[in-house]
Amino acid sequence: MALTDMKLVVRSMNARRFSTSVTILTVAIAVGLLLTILSIRDSGRASFARGSGNMHLLISRDASPLVAVLNGVFYANAPRNYLMWSDYEELREKYPLEYSVPLQLGDSYRGAPIVATTSEYFSEFEPVVDQPWKVETGRFFKRPFEVVVGAEASEQFNLNLGDRIELTHGIGSQKESDDDHGHHHHHHDEYEYEVVGILSPTASAHDRAIYSDLTSSWIVHAHDRRQQSNHGHIELTKADDLIEDDRKITGVYARVLTRPNRSASSAIQQVFSGLRSDPTITVASPASQITRLFAIVGSVDQILIWMAFVVVIASAIAIMLALYNSIEQRRRQIAVLRVLGCSRSRIFSLVITESAIIGLIGSIIGIAIAVIGTSVVAGVVREQLGINIAIQTWSVWTLIVGTGTVCLAAAAGFFPAMTAYRTSVVKHLRPLG
Repeated sequence: MALTDMKLVVRSMNARRFSTSVTILTVAIAVGLLLTILSIRDSGRASFARGSGNMHLLISRDASPLVAVLNGVFYANAPRNYLMWSDYEELREKYPLEYSVPLQLGDSYRGAPIVATTSEYFSEFEPVVDQPWKVETGRFFKRPFEVVVGAEASEQFNLNLGDRIELTHGIGSQKESDDDHGHHHHHHDEYEYEVVGILSPTASAHDRAIYSDLTSSWIVHAHDRRQQSNHGHIELTKADDLIEDDRKITGVYARVLTRPNRSASSAIQQVFSGLRSDPTITVASPASQITRLFAIVGSVDQILIWMAFVVVIASAIAIMLALYNSIEQRRRQIAVLRVLGCSRSRIFSLVITESAIIGLIGSIIGIAIAVIGTSVVAGVVREQLGINIAIQTWSVWTLIVGTGTVCLAAAAGFFPAMTAYRTSVVKHLRPLG
């Protein structure tokens, strides 16, 4: 298109600046809404697909398998029911497990979950298949009251090697942990933990957790028990002071024995069935529960996506109406252009170009809205549910929706363009009055 034609399009848009701005804003909101929904859906699925790693089963006493996975893998809430250490030893001896990693959840640091576990957590469990744990700086913990910090938690709380932290009983938000001064969450201020390692990012929920030795967690809670029994007048609790009732865990990451280089085994179902025979135990397959979760929310996704598509169609109709009204008001100008040598096809292309430019500008602004919107939604999900969603600022949907919107906008300009194309020179150049 010639430079003169582009000037004509720009002047046309400037001549009705308010109408053009409102139409562009309508397109931008539609594009932003659609991209936000698609991005959150895809990023959410990708985030949930990471984290369960190479485990086959999650064993706990949560209310249901889905709750067990949300609490034990994605740290949505602290589990309320416990397994005794003797229960853990029994199932470890009874079933053919490649590994069985015990965990105790329930404490936090400024809202970040504390995962009390053993060294097997880092040596056997992989947060993402074929991507074992790595330490960015420092080392894994070797003794009680040492912690290793997830990549996101380290950045969020500015934790570095050698820092000392105190834990809080209960999992709440950062604001709650900072502001309640123990009114709702008991602070374990008798014991300090030293940061000895910072983990490399895994792009999973595990990045926002802090990891400690299981024995130290038992000692801290045993100290609370002893304080209550002795009305607070006791010395610091040590490992020798632990009793059987102190040795509790909230879950077990388990992997069934498999052949080398294979991720599945016929024994998985046998172990699964055997564990389920105990009505007091909840056994979950994380992969199956995540699939079930998306099946539950899938219909809601579809409704939201269709609603967003309707908004996009409505914005295209807004473009058509705005241009049609503009053409009706500018028929005399179009007739003058025809007299000055503009062909019908050139007039037609000017209107289509103007329509496409409105769609293009709206798409660009909509993409910016989507980037902000997805970040806000991800923050709300993280704050309210404790689930981390890794947002992708660019995806194939950005290109598809952006290109589709421009094409739809150009198509919306077809009817106004035909109106301009058919404008009669003789009729609209008659003397006024």
